Amino acid sequence: MKGRVTQGTDVTADVIETCDVCVIGSGAGGGTLAAELVARGLDVVMLEAGGYHTRRDFDLHEETAFPMLYQGRGTRATSDLAISILQGRSVGGSTTINWTTCFRTPERILKHWETHHGIEGLDSQTLTPHWEAVEARLNIHQWPREMANANNRKLLEGCEALGWEAAPLRRNVKGCANSGFCGMGCPVDGKQGQHVTTIPDAIDGGMRLYSDVEVRRLIHDGRRISEVRGVVMERGRDRDTAHSVVVRSKVVALCGGAINNPLLLLRSELNPNGRVGKRTFLHPVIAASGVYEETISPYFGAPQSIGSHQFIDRGPGKVGYFFEAAPMHPMLTASAAGVVGAQLDELMRSLPHISGLIALHVDGLLPGDEGGTVSLRSDGRPDIAYPVRPLLVEAMRESHLNLTRVHLAAGAREVGTLHTKPLRIRSETDLHLLETAEYGAMKHAIFTAHQMGGCAMGSDSTTSVVDANHRHHTVHNLYVVDGSVLPTALGVNPSHTIYGLARRASDIVAQAV
Repeated sequence: MKGRVTQGTDVTADVIETCDVCVIGSGAGGGTLAAELVARGLDVVMLEAGGYHTRRDFDLHEETAFPMLYQGRGTRATSDLAISILQGRSVGGSTTINWTTCFRTPERILKHWETHHGIEGLDSQTLTPHWEAVEARLNIHQWPREMANANNRKLLEGCEALGWEAAPLRRNVKGCANSGFCGMGCPVDGKQGQHVTTIPDAIDGGMRLYSDVEVRRLIHDGRRISEVRGVVMERGRDRDTAHSVVVRSKVVALCGGAINNPLLLLRSELNPNGRVGKRTFLHPVIAASGVYEETISPYFGAPQSIGSHQFIDRGPGKVGYFFEAAPMHPMLTASAAGVVGAQLDELMRSLPHISGLIALHVDGLLPGDEGGTVSLRSDGRPDIAYPVRPLLVEAMRESHLNLTRVHLAAGAREVGTLHTKPLRIRSETDLHLLETAEYGAMKHAIFTAHQMGGCAMGSDSTTSVVDANHRHHTVHNLYVVDGSVLPTALGVNPSHTIYGLARRASDIVAQAV
């Protein structure tokens, strides 16, 4: 029996559903898990706080996309406003708006989890069949080097000139138009996000999907969840309507992502060991923009197609980092730069000649690096605290120096930073300006598009939230299946790790029904 999609505007009275599994969230974890559960013949209801959108809604305008597809209308940030957080909020989650980069989980990370967090059974041999199945369904392949846009080619050219590693990336696309507007929703369904792959698979198999439903509370007795209670939201205004959706299921799978999963558990008073929201990791990002004589057009072409892991392991006591490119559409660029007036005018005039390169820092691997914390404000919103510690400050300074070297080696006539007082580097002799510049919170722009942790997986029930099988340590019909279980950052883009973990978890969740 084919399932259905019920949008918030379709709900005219309170709804009560019963099923085998209630999946909360529709991103990389929720979409993958739901499709696998339905394929096993289970009755699944999915609840998603964001809206249900198709390619017809994706008009390639930033002013449309950010309010429609991003958490907080694109303004989510840490509580001190030091780090901007880009995170999806629609059917498909962040897979609807990510830049399609896919990496399998590095072996060194899996070994670190086993050694430091007691997680057994998560090795490459176990995960490879799941990765392969996902790669086939989402059409994950290496993007041809010759199709890299000028923005990404500058990363490749600069690294090669310096003798540093750089290589093409793998992307989950099929019939990609190479437009460059991945972050605004793909208008041709070339991006193989969950909204066009696993979620339609699950609906075809009978799943009922409710969009615009924000889950507010899990009703439980401390050992078992009896009800999932959600409120129907008024799309575009984020206001409660008068209607609710209640789901009574045998098993609950929490797939709302880092930040949102901890919020729901805290609202539901499910934090017996005080670890919910702890160990939240962000892959904190800094950027450097190179100005070139030739036209770059950093807003056209696949947003990410080249990466470098030259500095992923800097040795003991050092935070590693990796390089990628970032698309530079006008609104995103202007908000990141934080300039106004004549400076903004100059930036926009120069935009066709700018290449934007980024460094992503790998948090959570060093002793004592607990990342950030998600807690609950009195108004129900997240309080996201993320201290930029000295070791991260050191890594940011070093990565900025090396990003600048990449630009200069690739032929940039000038490299700019996003400090509160932007620096301009025109040659190697100017690098001392970066060596003496201030780094850290509120000293320059910091971003994150990779949110991980907050419901950490681990063998020790006093320091983690779920076990190696994704089951909550005390509530036995609750499973957390998405990036919030990652006990550290990954050092690669996280979507493919989440796909693989969710597919593996589907057998475990199905057996719990």
